[in-house]
Amino acid sequence: MSDNDLNITLGVEEEFFLVEPESRDLIVDPDPAIFETCERASGPHTVVREFLRSQIETNTRVCANFVELRNALNETRRLVADAARHHEVAVIASSTHPFADWRLQLPTPKDRYQRLAITLRERRSLLVGGMHIHAGFGDPESRIRVMTALRRYLPLLNALSASSPFSAGRETGFKSYRLNLLNVMPRFGLPPAFASQREYEKLLEAYLSLKFIENGSELWWDLRPSSKYPTIELRICDVCTRLDDALAVAAVYASLICKLLRQDAAGTLPPEPASEIIAENRWLAARYGVLAFFGDPAVGGRVDISDQLSSLVEDLTGDAQALGCEAELRHSLTIIREGAGADRQLDLFRLRRLEGDSTEQALRAATDLVIQETMGVA
Repeated sequence: MSDNDLNITLGVEEEFFLVEPESRDLIVDPDPAIFETCERASGPHTVVREFLRSQIETNTRVCANFVELRNALNETRRLVADAARHHEVAVIASSTHPFADWRLQLPTPKDRYQRLAITLRERRSLLVGGMHIHAGFGDPESRIRVMTALRRYLPLLNALSASSPFSAGRETGFKSYRLNLLNVMPRFGLPPAFASQREYEKLLEAYLSLKFIENGSELWWDLRPSSKYPTIELRICDVCTRLDDALAVAAVYASLICKLLRQDAAGTLPPEPASEIIAENRWLAARYGVLAFFGDPAVGGRVDISDQLSSLVEDLTGDAQALGCEAELRHSLTIIREGAGADRQLDLFRLRRLEGDSTEQALRAATDLVIQETMGVA
């Protein structure tokens, strides 16, 4: 396969929460001028409203390489951070707010969101934010086969991004509690193991004919073909508190795609693990994050996530070099050593409790940490 065949375009969506600086609580109904400020600076498609009024979503431009992606992510994060400062509010990049009350949150007045609120009822499940990474590559058939082969790596990608250890003022025991909250949604979780584009299209047609969904954007799998773009959209990840961590996750994802594309062209994609085994590892990732021990379907037994990632990084180094993201790929090992966003929040929370802070004070301190990491940008 030539270098041109390895070309991958990338784009990232990140969902943030708007926070009142003094109380550190969510701003239930923020001033629309915050969104208008962002739109004037960047255009209407870079920053959009999310399901809850207290949320704000950013979309990077389509990027041809990692230099562009780093610049684009820096730009979108800085755009929101600057607009927030201008309007005297703060922004956090964590997939749950440590102590906000879901019952106080208001849906954005948009038909789609209003229908979703009525259908789901359990609004607490939507007090979450995530990071979605679009990768454009290959043709529809190769994209669907590579998507299926990527499923086994979803637990690892979730663990590297984990940033949601708290919910509604309590320590949940999970590093990515966001996945638990979203489990109430239909068509959520692992995608099926599709062998062809036609298999995917047949399932989509069935959903549409039964009027379960209006379009493919309502297939809320961890990984899916985009309904708008010729991309495979990674959706399992929490939003990363730090920019460098987000880029590391994107580097692992893109490098894996390069490797799997080559294997697909050679007809050597590995046998597909049982969905039940991947689902078990997915639960372990959400529960333990970078401390997980995954089941290894290739050789049996359990493997330390650190050992799994170290081996994978060495295997992917050539692909990362071709993509210009070797430094970002190796930063994933730093996440394992130093912890993801969830680990830093928990460490500070527990330290402050040991030092005599109340639970409420310690939760505010954890929120402050996320504010600092998010608004510091790069």
